[in-house]
Amino acid sequence: MVFLRLVKLTPLMLALVVSGAMGAISSASGTEQPAVDFALIKDYADFSQASYQGKSRVDEVGGSKQYHLVHHGAIPELAVTFYLLRNDKDKSQVVVVRGTSNIENTLLDMDVKLVTDAHAGVRLHRGFSLAAEKIYREIKSQLKPGYTVSATGHSLGGAVALILALYLDIDQFEVMRVVTFGQPKVTNLAGAAKFKHLKILRVVASNDLVPLVPPLDPMDINDLDIYWHIGMEVILLADDRYAILDATDSMLRVIGFTRQLPSESNLKNHQMRYYLSLLESKLPVARRESFELDLNLFNLFNGAPKEGRTME
Repeated sequence: MVFLRLVKLTPLMLALVVSGAMGAISSASGTEQPAVDFALIKDYADFSQASYQGKSRVDEVGGSKQYHLVHHGAIPELAVTFYLLRNDKDKSQVVVVRGTSNIENTLLDMDVKLVTDAHAGVRLHRGFSLAAEKIYREIKSQLKPGYTVSATGHSLGGAVALILALYLDIDQFEVMRVVTFGQPKVTNLAGAAKFKHLKILRVVASNDLVPLVPPLDPMDINDLDIYWHIGMEVILLADDRYAILDATDSMLRVIGFTRQLPSESNLKNHQMRYYLSLLESKLPVARRESFELDLNLFNLFNGAPKEGRTME
């Protein structure tokens, strides 16, 4: 299992990897943490859920939000489907990428090696960037000049949507925002730093393992060519609670998971319908809590990790 690779690295090894990266992190992690608009996030979640239900459902959900479907296509070999919707009233368009229902097999089958992407100018996950490149070639001519562009998707779809946003930014489209759900990592520290100006919101369930993969590779300690998340992470906790982490703290969450055995609940916690249920409990009002990371290196082997939840 791809998740078992997470537990093969000891907590101490992970701590050393992340600690070694600390000097390079500041440029890749922003400090601002704006208020979270869960109604807006729910809109993007509706699009991501609809993408699993087909063209008619995407068109229906789009219509309820004053968007109409402009284009759709698929990459059969990756089981990825994508949609482009447009709102002429506020001059915006959104790209929705559907992931795969079997993310575990996909992550095993796809090449997870970081390679330099000629378009983005940074190192990206090879499999995700190949999918994004194919989609971008097809939708670029369909994008309306002068309209803002947003991108969204769940799981693999979120990873591909994020890379699409990087391409759009490079080509000087106005990227309004990127909202992903349960998204795996797509780039490294340098890539995160280059695109830190983008409004990227990564929504994750606290016990979803997929946002923590691809796992850290101890062979990359020396050159720090390790996978790194971009953007702000919103952790969906139970009932009306949530927490916010920057990319650094998000990366350090891996340490906690190395002391847990993967379970069936981890996979259930990755499903888009689970994300929707967590989001619905955040409306109309949500409570932000701090997320305490258990980072004392002397206590890494002393029992289960803690998820601290002290009210702010």
